[in-house]
Amino acid sequence: MLSKYDEKVKRVTETIALKEPDRVPIIIHAGIFPILNAGYSVAEIIYDTSLQKFKDALIKYLNDFDPDAITGMGNLNAGEGPVLELANPNNMRWAGMPGDIIDKNSFQQFIEYPLLLDDEYDEFFCDRTGWALKKALPRISGLYEPLKDTAYSFSYSGRGFRRLAGIYSTPEYKAMIRDLWAINDFYDEYETRFAKLKEVIFEQGYPDFSFGMGLGEVPFDSYSDFLRGTMLACSDIYERPEDIKRYISEMLPPTLEAIRATKGIGEGKHIFMPLHKGMDSFMSLEHYKEYYWPHLQQIILAVVESGKVPHVFAEGRYNTRLDCLADVPPGKVYYHFEDTDMAVAKKKLGGIACITGGFPSALLDWGTTDMVRDTVKRLMDDCAPGGGYIFGVSCGLGNCKRENVEVMFETVREYGAY
Repeated sequence: MLSKYDEKVKRVTETIALKEPDRVPIIIHAGIFPILNAGYSVAEIIYDTSLQKFKDALIKYLNDFDPDAITGMGNLNAGEGPVLELANPNNMRWAGMPGDIIDKNSFQQFIEYPLLLDDEYDEFFCDRTGWALKKALPRISGLYEPLKDTAYSFSYSGRGFRRLAGIYSTPEYKAMIRDLWAINDFYDEYETRFAKLKEVIFEQGYPDFSFGMGLGEVPFDSYSDFLRGTMLACSDIYERPEDIKRYISEMLPPTLEAIRATKGIGEGKHIFMPLHKGMDSFMSLEHYKEYYWPHLQQIILAVVESGKVPHVFAEGRYNTRLDCLADVPPGKVYYHFEDTDMAVAKKKLGGIACITGGFPSALLDWGTTDMVRDTVKRLMDDCAPGGGYIFGVSCGLGNCKRENVEVMFETVREYGAY
């Protein structure tokens, strides 16, 4: 007889391989719901460096609802509040931060602004490290402000060394180094505590399929997310197409190399790949096929070749992209849809890729139990036949009505048997 853990792993792996297991698996990115369900605030969790409250909240959620896997444990910055204050990011706000800028029960908020300015492209392409140190990093974080004065000297004279020593010995630079040391020491201990938390979750019988984030990032997304911002990236398609293409050509090879280097490590694990800027509303299908899909496809194939599963989160609406997404090896890819027509997705991708998502998370906040039950059944009717379907919600759970979450899980189990 299989253990609880092995039973869940079998159910999920069979589904991704396009088989029909005993029932439809249910994997939910639980977001902040476990925290609120346990009576804590998000701010409490972020500032509890022991991770005890986070562990209590996760175990209660797992015992209450019994999903088929745990996912997204590292997305809440649990226990990282003090070190976030040291890092002093300009592009992030978190619950409990000094000044209570956002609500104590808010998920982290990110502020998008360009790091790469119009007149910096020559420098960016010719001296990436110098540009990053002197311009990008100080724009990202107050901690890195002293780097603006970074300089070098090839002089072997005492005066040459004195010039550099003077720059790197200012009170501001020394404070930055001390804070960086403190951040490093913090994470040395934090990662040990987090690993122990994961062990407890596994002992409870819940697999975590995640291999890690960041490996499968599409170059256009990093260009848009980190360098130019959404508005400028979209206009750059028309005004700076050669710069975008040059960036993609430089970034894609090391991305593929990093993925292939993991072959033999974490076999069967999932590489989570959030797609931020490929949705229907951000670019035409013509531009998608030029600036996005060819590179996403190569990354998907590299993940498969590395022995892992591409867990591709298609954010936003992806209705016009489904024919592209179908051009992958059958039974190897796991697509998560936020706002895509799931019946059409099943028709286009059935027999090719496992699909999940499509259930609107907001319905758990504002809907009735009948609405939740009916929506679950409709999704199951559209997507479950023939296998290759994992029940999931559009995105993470928020301040949901507990009774709605209960009905959602109950309906999947009752209605999802094969």
